[in-house]
Formats: sequence, C-alpha cells, structure tokens
Amino acid sequence: MSITATGISTGETTRAALAETATTPETAGARPSFLPLIVDVAVPVGSYYLLKNGFGMSTMAALGWSSVVPAVRTVWSVAKERKVNALAGLILLVNLVGLALSLVAGDPRLMLAKDSGVSSVVGIGVLVSVRLGRPMMTQAMKPFLVKGDAAKSAAWDRLASGSEPFRKAERTFSLVWGTVLLGECVARVVGAYTLPIDTMVWLGTVVMIASMVLAFLLSGRFAVVPMEKMLERELAAGAGTHR
Repeated sequence: MSITATGISTGETTRAALAETATTPETAGARPSFLPLIVDVAVPVGSYYLLKNGFGMSTMAALGWSSVVPAVRTVWSVAKERKVNALAGLILLVNLVGLALSLVAGDPRLMLAKDSGVSSVVGIGVLVSVRLGRPMMTQAMKPFLVKGDAAKSAAWDRLASGSEPFRKAERTFSLVWGTVLLGECVARVVGAYTLPIDTMVWLGTVVMIASMVLAFLLSGRFAVVPMEKMLERELAAGAGTHR
C-alpha cells in the first residue's frame, strides 16, 4: 500500500466532499449531493492506483495527476458561485500545499507526516470559525437536516436567529469536527516519527477512519440529534400558529 494513498483515500477527499456539500443548493436532491463524494474519492484513488500500478508511474507523478480533478473541481466551484467559500478555500489550500510538499519530500517519514500536518489546517480553520461565531461546518450540515423542505428551512432560520440552544448546537457540531480532525492529525504526525514506517502506512488509515467515526458519533449525539428535535418542535409550533 502506498504511503501517499493513505492521505488521498480518506482524509482530504472526505473533507473536499464536505466543502462541496456546503456549496450545494438546499433545493438539490440527495442524489446530486453525493456526486462530489464520488468525484473526490473514486476518481483520485482509482486514478492513483491505475497510474502507479497500471502505467508504472512514480508515486509523485501518480499523486500529482490524481490530484488534478479534485483541484480543478474545487476551483470551478468557487468560480461558478462567484464567492469564496471558507471551507472550500481551505480544501484547495490543503491540496496545493500537500502536492508541493510531496514533490520535494524525499523522507518517507516526512511524507507520512505531510498529509496530517497539512490537513490540520482544516481542523484549525473550523475551530477558528467557531471562535469567530460563524461555525464553518453549519453549511455542510444544514442541507441534510433541511432536505430541501421550505418549512424546515424557515424553521432553521428562525432558530438560528432566536434560539441560543440551537446556535450552541451549531457551534458544537463544528467544535467536535475541528477538535477530532486536529487531534487525528497530531496523532498521525507523532506516529510517523515514533513508529516503524511499515506500521504507520496501515495504522495511519486506521486512525483516520476511527477519527471520522468518532466525529460522526459525537457530532450526531451532541449536535445533530438535538437540532433535529428543535426543528421538529419549531415546525409543530409554526403549524399551530397557522391553524
């Protein structure tokens, strides 16, 4: 298994999918919302292995070419929306810096640490957004809770503007993800320089997957579920006032 493939197959591509979800209109259906995940995961991973194992390219060359599609897609998304999305911008920075470091990194331990170190920018960015009172992950979560329903969207807006518990849950969602991502990155960097390289090649992926599962579970328990219940109550209250 390639050292570089560890970073491509899970961390950066998953975060890129979240960035694209944040730019997807709420009226879009569930099926289109998963297209970025397919593009960011299937294309880079598949092309990496095809170019490296099928066509005999070097690790660096395969990484470079397999990063073209998600990088172009991110740039196109920003250009199409004609506005800078904070999370999408962070993902683009991660891709560009990660590729640059991969091209100059000759040390395998540095290559292992590189993906974690650069990806930590995302976690730090999310935590900073919470501190600034504008939780970055809210836009990535809202479409999945609202599901294109106008009544739910209106209920969300009312709660976001007038409910402190709702806003706290918003902040909690981003806080959980930012903390877990940053913690995962620190753990992988430490492991890259303290454990055998062969061990970290597979262990890095295990840590990544475990971190994602932990973030989903914690953010669901302490943010998504409470927000769903508040939305349901707000919808019920709104329906009652129109009778």
